[in-house]
Amino acid sequence: MTLIHDRLPDPQAYFEAQGLVLLGRGAWRTTRCAFHGGSDSMRVNVRSGSFCCMAGCGARGGDVLAYHRAAHGLGFVEAAKDLGAWDEDGRSTAADARRRPGGLPARDALALLREDALVVAMAAGNLASGVALGEADRQRLMACAARVQRLADEVGIDGWP
Repeated sequence: MTLIHDRLPDPQAYFEAQGLVLLGRGAWRTTRCAFHGGSDSMRVNVRSGSFCCMAGCGARGGDVLAYHRAAHGLGFVEAAKDLGAWDEDGRSTAADARRRPGGLPARDALALLREDALVVAMAAGNLASGVALGEADRQRLMACAARVQRLADEVGIDGWP
């Protein structure tokens, strides 16, 4: 199973399909922030897909996959599947395999770890405050642990429990 970057949609076409009106010239364009509704506060790169809200709402990412995840509340794999860039059987193209031998770009791996670390931190904070974890919280923590394990397997970390 792997992400195939070549299958991600063209950034400009993707952002426009999301209903964003891109203003300006060059690689970086201005548009409204879909995350907090700010008018003309988001900058998007029509070549790389990077985006950043300049108003400080915290919305930012490195490609259309990151935007799709944030805008639609999806996990990494779900968003990649939604965009048609996920290879279930792990057989990517030869060019893709040469470009990314590990199959998962470092930026995406860090995004996954960041998301899971936030879930763990919230659960730890709740427990420290005397708030018991419900079944949904426990399931979410187990899903985080499974993602971290898959990520460790993907990058070949030896000695991972």
